[in-house]
Amino acid sequence: MTRRLAMCALTLALCALPGVAQDGPFSTLEDLGEALFFDTNLSKNRTQACATCHVPEAGFADPRDNGHGPQVSRAVSLGDDGQSIGGRNAPTAAYAGFSPEFHKNSEGVYVGGQFWDGRAATLEEQAGGPPLDALEMGMPSKQAVADRLQENPDYVAAFKEHFGEAIFDDADAAYAAMTRSIAAFERTGLFAPFDSRYDRSLRGEVTLTRQEELGRTLFFSQQFTNCNLCHQLRPIPGAAKETFTNYQFHNIGTPINRAVRKANGSPENAADLGLLAHGDVDEAEHAGKFKVPTLRNVAVTGPYMHNGLFNDLRTAVVFYNRYNSKDPAAQINPETGQPWGETEFEKTISMKELSHGPALDDERIDALVAFLKTLTDARYEPLLTDR
Repeated sequence: MTRRLAMCALTLALCALPGVAQDGPFSTLEDLGEALFFDTNLSKNRTQACATCHVPEAGFADPRDNGHGPQVSRAVSLGDDGQSIGGRNAPTAAYAGFSPEFHKNSEGVYVGGQFWDGRAATLEEQAGGPPLDALEMGMPSKQAVADRLQENPDYVAAFKEHFGEAIFDDADAAYAAMTRSIAAFERTGLFAPFDSRYDRSLRGEVTLTRQEELGRTLFFSQQFTNCNLCHQLRPIPGAAKETFTNYQFHNIGTPINRAVRKANGSPENAADLGLLAHGDVDEAEHAGKFKVPTLRNVAVTGPYMHNGLFNDLRTAVVFYNRYNSKDPAAQINPETGQPWGETEFEKTISMKELSHGPALDDERIDALVAFLKTLTDARYEPLLTDR
């Protein structure tokens, strides 16, 4: 099956899922949120919606070529103006509803929130970010968004039904109602079906291959890898509905994506502060830390890392191995044939976690990649063949 046909099949499957509203009145908050999620009229030039950068058929990530050349391509997303690009890769919106509200836990560790730096405390707050971002949907104000909403009589009726007759009297209230609706939609089963081969194997519906099973064993074993130090939430390995992230923040030493910075016009000495850019974080030790992403659908939602530097999933796994292996080859990026490149904030790299465990040989790296592919939701499995 070609990629185009696979996409069409996925679209039809998504539309047929229970709970996905068809045309008509928005009787539930989720139905209203779905319409808003796909509405390009909520961007300045009426070209971009939430679904533009979080495409349901592509694992709720952004598969578009941004037109800025092969080195930048899909690393970062294109804005509503058809030219602007940011500096970070659009993370998948799948399973985002499970991230806890941004907070510092009892051990003094920052956890949760949305975006790579956790700056949106909740899913609702995250939904309100892109419409007002000049590099994304570009709307000038909440009032401008409220005005666009009122252009649609079905929206007006639904907002008044769900939030009260006076909802549009206050732009802030109308905007909050919009974000609440979108977040409600993002918390539906469409975004988190838990039906991958991995999930089905837990239920005894499928049997993992020998290679996949080796990868699973390696992933959950702290004796052989460091994967689950950050990519396991539930205390017991193999527990149902594992989201494969502890929602904490780490600096893993990702090299600078200089091609992206050149393309978006960032100053040569610009630095991405990561968690330290969060308004509630002022400890220098958090410079360059980013939220641990879910590994759900990771095989079909590349490029990888916060700056979209790596195109191939295996490259990302090999990159982690550089901290454990003494083999000179481990210090070479297989995509470029060159050393990995300069990183920022060397002093804040999470060396304790990254250096845990022995070096991995090719067989074990391939097994881990095979296991990560089993985390692909059933409806996206055709994309694995295409990739």
